[in-house]
Amino acid sequence: MAAKHIILLGPPGAGKGTQAKRLEEARGMVQLSTGDMLREAKSSGTEMGKRVAAVMERGELVTDEIVIGLIEEKLAQPRPERFGGFIFDGFPRTLKQADALGELMVRKGQSLHAVIEMQVDDAALVARITGRFTCGNCGAVYHDVTKPTKVEGTCDVCGGHDMKRRADDTEQALKTRLMEYYKKTSPLIGYYYAKGNLCAVDGLAEMGAVAADISKVLDRP
Repeated sequence: MAAKHIILLGPPGAGKGTQAKRLEEARGMVQLSTGDMLREAKSSGTEMGKRVAAVMERGELVTDEIVIGLIEEKLAQPRPERFGGFIFDGFPRTLKQADALGELMVRKGQSLHAVIEMQVDDAALVARITGRFTCGNCGAVYHDVTKPTKVEGTCDVCGGHDMKRRADDTEQALKTRLMEYYKKTSPLIGYYYAKGNLCAVDGLAEMGAVAADISKVLDRP
């Protein structure tokens, strides 16, 4: 199976991370998360890693140039025998970054197979995120409406009683994150549509159904 590089687009909570992990397991794809790359570079000891460490130690934002440099390093690394392509998650976030990534891919003789937009209904997304909670003991995930515990306050898996909710899983916090996404990242939808790369899937469908829709995109010529 030929390697195919994709971008996953979607607001916070759309399930990009979940689907990226499924693609890694099922197709041998490699997720390129900006945060993971920065943490890895900081401790690598390479010249690029030293630049990253210096910027982060000064408390400054990492520049687009540095992120593109890290991606370039990844594209140049030897690939495992079972390699299905790269998944760009969290980059690009702006039109300027999209242009820089496109120029890099051309220089390296690579191309994007697809940009997959995980579409969501905002109200449904807010309901999904604000209703979720986890067991602080074993990490099992629940939801007030769609997956409550059988006994209130007691984990079905381990019997623990330490239920937790993320501090930023409030309605107001999520709406703030959604507004930030729409302001900065949603212009990419029109950008990639114009380039003919864009495909859309229902991000709020059942996880297996979302994975099947993404597979259809990847399996097309």
